[in-house]
Amino acid sequence: MKKILFVITKSNWGGAQRYVFDLATHLPQGYEPVVALGGTGVAGAGTGLLAEKLKTIGVRTVFVKGFMRDVAASKEVDALSELVALFKKEKPDVVHLNSSKAGGLGALAARLAGVPRIIFTVHGLPWDEPRGPLAKALIYIATRLTFLLCHTVITISKDNYDRARACLLCRHKIVLIHNGIGTMQLGDGQYIRAAFPAGVRITGTIGELNANKNQVALIEWAKDTPDAHVAIVGEGELRGFLEDKIKAYHLQERVKLFGFMAAADVLRGFDVFALPSLKEGLPYVLLEAKQAGLPIEANRVGGIPEIIDAPDMSQFTLEAMVKKTLALY
Repeated sequence: MKKILFVITKSNWGGAQRYVFDLATHLPQGYEPVVALGGTGVAGAGTGLLAEKLKTIGVRTVFVKGFMRDVAASKEVDALSELVALFKKEKPDVVHLNSSKAGGLGALAARLAGVPRIIFTVHGLPWDEPRGPLAKALIYIATRLTFLLCHTVITISKDNYDRARACLLCRHKIVLIHNGIGTMQLGDGQYIRAAFPAGVRITGTIGELNANKNQVALIEWAKDTPDAHVAIVGEGELRGFLEDKIKAYHLQERVKLFGFMAAADVLRGFDVFALPSLKEGLPYVLLEAKQAGLPIEANRVGGIPEIIDAPDMSQFTLEAMVKKTLALY
C-alpha cells in the first residue's frame, strides 16, 4: 500500500481544494490517501467544506494548526515543526503539496523528515498576484526555492509551465498536467433567474471573493452599463467590500451576491459567463462554463486562453488528470 499525503493550506472550497479532493478520491486500489489541511484562513476558525466532503467520502484528514495563522517568521517556525512531526509520524511514500504556504513549508519539512518523494502543484504562479515590487521579488525567490526542494513540480497551464521553466536549475522538474473535470449534471439555474426581472441578460461569475478574482470589475462595469445585470456566486474575504460598492453605486437591483453555490446548480442561470481574474492557473469554473456551452468573457491570463481557444474538452478530463498524476507517484 502506497501512502499519498496531500497537503493544502486552507480547507475552504476553491480550485486547489477541488483538485486535492478529486485526486484523493480517485486513487485506485493500492493507494492510501491522507489530507493534511488548515482552517478557512481566519484565525481561530475551524475546517471548511473540503474537510467535510473528504469526511463524507471516507478520506482521513489531519488538521494542521499552523496553517491558520498569518505569515510571520516566528509563527512559521511552529508550522514547520508541526509538519516535520506529521511527516515523521505518517511516513508517507509521497507528499503532494498544494498552495504557496503549504508548498514552501511543506517542501522543507518533507526534506527534513526524509520523505522519499515530494511533489508540488502550482495552482497559478504566486508572483503574478497584485503586490508591490519588493513583495513580488521575495515571493519569486521563495517559490523558486520551493521548486528546488521538490522532486517534481506540476503546473496546470502551458503559460505557467513555460514561465516556471525559466529557472535553469529546476526546469527538468517541471511538468504540465491540465486540470480536468467529469461530465456535469446541470441544474436549471432558476434560483439565479428568479432574483432578476424576467427576460434580462444575466452576466454571471463564480469564484472566491478575493482580489485575484477581481469581481469588483463587474460591479464597475454594471455602474457604467445601465442594462447590465450581474450575478456573483461565491464567498470570501471581500464580501463586505463588494456589498459596500454595490450599495454606494445603488446597484442592489442589478448586481447581486449569491454566496457559495455549486457551479452545476447556477450555470444555466447565466446568459454569459465572465471571469475578470487578475491571476489564474487553469480555472475549473471556466471548464464548467465551457462544458455548459456558455459564451465566455474573460481576462486572458494564466491558462484561460488554453480553455477558451481549445477546439474541444478532450484534454481537460478528470480521467486524464488522474492518470498523468499517478504516473508521478
